[in-house]
Amino acid sequence: MFKLSGSKMKALTAALMLTLAVGMAGCGGGDKKPAPKAEKKFNVGIVQLVEHAALDAANKGFVDGLAKKGFTEGKNITFDRQNAQADQSNLQNIANRFVNNKVDLICAIATPSAQSVANATKEIPIVGTAITDYKSAKLVKDPAKPGTNVTGTTDMNPIKEQVELLKKVVPAAKNVGVIYCSSEVNSQIQVEILKKEAAAKGLTIKEATVSTVNDIQQAAHSLIGKVDALYIPTDNIMASAMPTLCKVTDEAKLAVICAEPGEVKAGGLITLGIDYYMLGEETGAMAAEILNGKAKPQDMAIRSQKQFKAVVNQKKANQLGIKIPEELLKGAEVIK
Repeated sequence: MFKLSGSKMKALTAALMLTLAVGMAGCGGGDKKPAPKAEKKFNVGIVQLVEHAALDAANKGFVDGLAKKGFTEGKNITFDRQNAQADQSNLQNIANRFVNNKVDLICAIATPSAQSVANATKEIPIVGTAITDYKSAKLVKDPAKPGTNVTGTTDMNPIKEQVELLKKVVPAAKNVGVIYCSSEVNSQIQVEILKKEAAAKGLTIKEATVSTVNDIQQAAHSLIGKVDALYIPTDNIMASAMPTLCKVTDEAKLAVICAEPGEVKAGGLITLGIDYYMLGEETGAMAAEILNGKAKPQDMAIRSQKQFKAVVNQKKANQLGIKIPEELLKGAEVIK
């Protein structure tokens, strides 16, 4: 054995305490969990061409579709909602706003909205909805593989089935009128399909075009007495002013066959068409895939709706003195 002096004992004790303290600190550091990574918050711009039932439903469906995939407004996602009120200069300003604010994704509701934002950015992902033909609108290279920063859902409606519907409701019809906006690419495409399907059923199509809602009454009056029924495509100008149209057609006791439910609820007679809320939901699901980094727009095929919604305005049928076949009422949403 050996004996330490008092000064050496104090030095040894201090060294041992220091070693122990360092060891404890090391153990504590090992147990300490790393700070949780903050959840990213996304900023999404929504541009809607104009207010009407179909586009409003698509807008709500889009937000709800994202929510179902875990993107909750006010928590991990914020929306910059903009409505262009059918004004092209407004669309351009909104598109520039989204680009300048560097949003993470843009939802474009209706063809003109998508065209404006697609012209403004080739980098920000864009998902569209309520768009009939992406390729004709020059938004994608191929619907199966867009090859651009744009993807989304199409609202191409079942025009063949709608012509058959018209024949069942107005069996004596020979001439069918169609009113649409001459500057809407989606409407032009639908009318070309309508002409082919109508010809196959022995029907003649008579056209009237409008530029604004102010032209609708004159266009409708130009067809009265010349047609046995009227068909309205998924045209944004027409959908936003159905009461204006129906004021003329109701007086003439003319049936209005519509391309989508919102037009029927706004005064039309009947449809078998797109459910725009469900279409918006699907668009929201596509946006979630992009925000999660699971997919890129250029590789995401344009998606379409496979099931269509039947809506009958029984109140309007009674007003016009039209008997709706029972087969068309089964399973349909009936407005009484």
